Amino acid sequence: MSFLGIDLGTSSVKLLLLNKAGTVLRTVSKEYPVYYPKVGWAEQSPIDWWNAVREGIREILTEPQNMPSKVEGIGLSGQMHGLVLLDKDNHVLMPALLWCDQRTQDECDELSERLGPKLSEYTGNKALTGFTAPKVLWVRKNRPEIYEQIEHVLLPKDYIRWKLTGEYATDTSDASGTLFFDVGHRCWSSEMLNILGLSEEKLPTCYESYEVTGSLTKQAAQETGLHSGTIVVGGGGDQASGAVGTGVVTVGTVSVALGTSGVVFACQENYSVDSENRLHSFCHANGKWHVMGVMLSAASCLKWWVEEVCQLDDAGYAALLEEAARVSPGSEGLLFLPYLMGERTPYSDPNARGTFVGLTMTHGRGHMTRAILEGVGFGLRDSLEIIREQNIPVHEVRVSGGGAKSVLWRQILADILGLPIHVVNSVEGPAFGAAILAAVGAGEFAGVEEACGVMIKTVEQTEPIAANIEKYNSLYGVYHQLYGALQDSFEKLSVI
Repeated sequence: MSFLGIDLGTSSVKLLLLNKAGTVLRTVSKEYPVYYPKVGWAEQSPIDWWNAVREGIREILTEPQNMPSKVEGIGLSGQMHGLVLLDKDNHVLMPALLWCDQRTQDECDELSERLGPKLSEYTGNKALTGFTAPKVLWVRKNRPEIYEQIEHVLLPKDYIRWKLTGEYATDTSDASGTLFFDVGHRCWSSEMLNILGLSEEKLPTCYESYEVTGSLTKQAAQETGLHSGTIVVGGGGDQASGAVGTGVVTVGTVSVALGTSGVVFACQENYSVDSENRLHSFCHANGKWHVMGVMLSAASCLKWWVEEVCQLDDAGYAALLEEAARVSPGSEGLLFLPYLMGERTPYSDPNARGTFVGLTMTHGRGHMTRAILEGVGFGLRDSLEIIREQNIPVHEVRVSGGGAKSVLWRQILADILGLPIHVVNSVEGPAFGAAILAAVGAGEFAGVEEACGVMIKTVEQTEPIAANIEKYNSLYGVYHQLYGALQDSFEKLSVI
């Protein structure tokens, strides 16, 4: 028997089949476009998601050992915060607004000014442009004809759930990123729904990540090749699912996700909120809570550099990383601020811009590539330092995501964070975690912790190098001052 994990990412959907011993049987990835109609806007078509998921499932079932009858359950993971709107006939009303869409600063300001500290009291978080609630307000103000037709409000992965099961459902971890969810009590916030003008009937039913939310319809079975009646569990937001997929379900182990965005994630036994709201406080997929720092551009910085600036194909990644490996730590005094899409943690500034600082005639392409890798590492350290300030223990870091495949980047992270970097038996954390949650929902394990203990194993460890730690500590002090020095300039550039 096997379990299917589906991770609806920003640039592609990843599908993974896992057996109950934790062995990955097969993975499939299908890409789809992101649309940027204006500077700072980011949208996708939910139909593109479904087409990619449907094709991916059919492909993953093509090998004989992956017969549909062997798939016992499906777990969903996905990009958080996106806004999917359906009308009374279940038609998509407009393109989905994504987590990295920055158009809602006015709405965030409105919520912050109107509610003050009550916003954190209601939701455990502050208003950020990526969250779902400001998007709803933006639609109400700028697309009133669409707002009036809203019958269902869904998150990205939950649109796929609806296509699979016909159920309007979500899970507590993904709901935590909407800014209309009461994280402490694990339910929708009536106060926030009143402000948004939404009734709870228009929201999906909320489950824990390992609970069964429905089963595959006959129509979905025909389209995917799976058997009707296959269970679908709650799943989780990509970061909570990714943490499950790397075994970060107990206090002391921290996950770092090096995907399109960069995330530092720490599990908590009890609910608490950073007094300055620099970290997110969300429900975890294991029924507990977690804190999380998010940088908006991580591996996407390298993708931008390789594909857009250097105009290289896939082979170009290896060539540029080889050049970067020949450059000494610190890139000979060159620093990179990774704010290509603005920033969330710790600055919450949509006007922040990507920046090279310290360029000289002695620097070449390899220096700039390495500076990008290091700049992302410094951005992740920003979040780790806040976690330490909250007296949350940190003993070990487990890394996942596309960037985790780079040996060089893992060493840079170990040196910048000053901690061992562990790679587990799957670097595709969210899809792996979603499959684990499906196994728990199917009754193979008593709980998420037990499942992780059986399925997840460390396969590689990178130790920090003492001399590099010292050098990066000095450079981090300079890096950490740069945002404050450039903040006014970023704001002025944003209106040009």
